[in-house]
Formats: sequence, structure tokens, C-alpha cells
Amino acid sequence: MLFHGLSAFPITPCDAAGRVDTGALSGLIKRLDAAGADSIGLLGSTGSYMYLSRAEKRRAIEAASVCLGGRTPVIVGVGALRTDEAVALARDAQDAGAQGLLLAPVSYTPLGDDEVFEHFSAVAAATPLPLCIYNNPGTTHFTIGQSLLSRLSVIPTVAAVKNPALPAADIVAAHQATLSAVPAGFAVGYSGDWLVADAILAGGATWYSVVAGILPEPSVKLLRAAQAGNRAEVARINALFEPLWTLFRELSSYRAVHAIANVLELSPYDPPLPMRPLSQADRPRVKEALEVLTAV
Repeated sequence: MLFHGLSAFPITPCDAAGRVDTGALSGLIKRLDAAGADSIGLLGSTGSYMYLSRAEKRRAIEAASVCLGGRTPVIVGVGALRTDEAVALARDAQDAGAQGLLLAPVSYTPLGDDEVFEHFSAVAAATPLPLCIYNNPGTTHFTIGQSLLSRLSVIPTVAAVKNPALPAADIVAAHQATLSAVPAGFAVGYSGDWLVADAILAGGATWYSVVAGILPEPSVKLLRAAQAGNRAEVARINALFEPLWTLFRELSSYRAVHAIANVLELSPYDPPLPMRPLSQADRPRVKEALEVLTAV
């Protein structure tokens, strides 16, 4: 049941030199644990995994493991340009206390299906930890299609896929098509916060959530309503999230959650350069969106 329910992805607070503030990270993780997240998605895209050194990634995992004490499982992103580096990151994650892995086919030169299959096979073989396929074409510029997904799903430790959610009109058919491509029991979950409620209502196993990493309480309520099939409650809560979804779509969720962490005084840090933080003109919109969510 590792890749099921609400997987909350926090930012990784770090200074301008890329050193992780493990105290601030632990503070964020304690909030997620207390709110009832089903897992913590550490070092995902929101967690700046491509901006951190191997040593700093390991420090972050170790801090999270100590903070949680095994209460809530940690799923760690191990994407890297080179296969040997991704293998090393997977082994680091296991040694530092992770319970699962998340792997995206990161590349500079475009990859082919066979190259991605071999990459995943090598990383999956490096540890006994269960692995989730991270299908993130918006970032990696590689789409894991149904044929490749079917091949990957039979690798022994590959247990789940994290797909981008689709609009409500398309998600039911897409979800059923994905289920038909993978073995029974394979966990099909979704990201894309403003679309995920409909994906869960359509049968999705997991919400891999950016917003839950910084605002876990209302996120848990939205996920539980969707799991229960309570469409009226989903619509009510989703409407309260809409000002935040607008910011996510317009300014990027990555920048927005860093700004939220600043506003809530959970982290003093900006995104790593060359990413620029939200402008001072946009920050009042963040505060307004947070005020609306108090009604959840």
C-alpha cells in the first residue's frame, strides 16, 4: 500500500549554496506527518532534486528518516542524467532510510523507449525498494506511453506509476486504458494538483501532491472526500483551492509553494538560481489564496 493515498511533496529548504537546512525540512515534514499524509515524497520536482548534490540529497533523506521514525513512509526521487548516478542515488536512499523510490527518465539528449527501459531496469535492480515510474513529460520532455509502461510494469520491483492528471472529460477513459496496460494491483496515481480530484474519483490510487507538501490539512480533506466518492464535498473544497490553482497554473507551483513557505515562516529561502522567486507584486495573491483556504 506504499503508493496509495496522499503522497505529500515538500520543498527542500536550502541556502544559495545548495546546502539543505535540515531543521526547516524537519519542520515541514512534521506538519505532513501530523496531518495524516500517507507518504512523504522527498526530493521530487518540488523538492529541487535536480538542483542538489548527492551529499545534500542524502542529508535530506537522513533528516526525514530521523524526523519520522518510521511512522510515515518516505518515497525518494532518484532521477539523474546518468544511469550509474541514478543507481548510486537509489542505494543512498535505501541506506538513509527510504521505503520507496521515484524515478523520472531525466535526459539532455532525447531518449528512446529501449534506453528508458534499460535505465529503469538498472535502477530497479540496484535495491529491493519498490519503485514508482515518474511520467513527467512537461519537465523531462519524454512521455512514457502505454507500450513502454507495460514493459516497465513487469520489472519485479516496479510497483506504480505517477501520471499527469487529465481534465475530467478525459480522465476516466485514460485511467481505464492505463489499468489495462499494467498487472492487477499495480498502483496508478496522478499529479497535477488542480486536476487530481477527478482522477481520484475516476479510480486513481494516489495523489502525488505539491500543495500537500506545504498545506497538508486542506489537502488531506480534499483527498479523503475524493476517496469517499463525495463529489459535492470535492467540488466545495476544490472551489476554495481555486485561487491557489490559478497561481500554480500562472506562476508555477514550484515558485508558489516556496512563496507560501516564506509567508507562513516555514522557510526563509527562495528557489535556487536561475529560478526567480515570486515578485513582491504577486505575494499578496498568495496571502489572499491562503485566507480563502481557511474555510476548508
